[in-house]
Amino acid sequence: MSTMGRPREHDERTAAALLKAAERILDSSGIDALSVRGVAEEVGTTTRAVYSLFGSKDGLLIALGVRAFDMLGASVRALPLTKDPAGDLVEAGVVVFRSFAIGHPSLFMIAVRPPICADQVMNARNAAFEGLLVTVARLKDAGLLGGRTVGDSATEFHALCEGLAALELRGQIAPDGAERLWRDALRALVAGFNLPAQRRPRRSTTKR
Repeated sequence: MSTMGRPREHDERTAAALLKAAERILDSSGIDALSVRGVAEEVGTTTRAVYSLFGSKDGLLIALGVRAFDMLGASVRALPLTKDPAGDLVEAGVVVFRSFAIGHPSLFMIAVRPPICADQVMNARNAAFEGLLVTVARLKDAGLLGGRTVGDSATEFHALCEGLAALELRGQIAPDGAERLWRDALRALVAGFNLPAQRRPRRSTTKR
């Protein structure tokens, strides 16, 4: 007679609850206030659950970094596509990147400046960036990158989104005009992609 395996004491629902609790603590009190015991108490469980699922406080921070990029990547992939690739890219910035930064400011900061540079976080970041590359590649297919590479264009787009988000979170962009400013800035950048790219200077072969 076969016996059923022992059920896991701490499952994915517990892990998700702990990560949400950790994010709430970060939002309210900052990274210095984050502790294994505090997260466990927030969920109403024991520190054993945190150690079992994440290994340590560092493991919890790594999981938060992965969560941040997983959320961004999933949102980019879920964004409806239209026949206007330039407009879709702008929407990716406003609807996905801005909404994520404003709705999850602590995760945004962890994504921008990971407290721990672990392979899991880097892999999640690369996967999320791949989704952006796919969106930008549609502009190249439409002849709208002015000779730029998809990688360079995606990096420029990401940099502008990150900068706008940082300014808004610091209160340097008025909330009532933030979305308008985001759209204006991103539209200008994406329209500029269609201008001829600056050529790399040739290296001189003349010996001095």
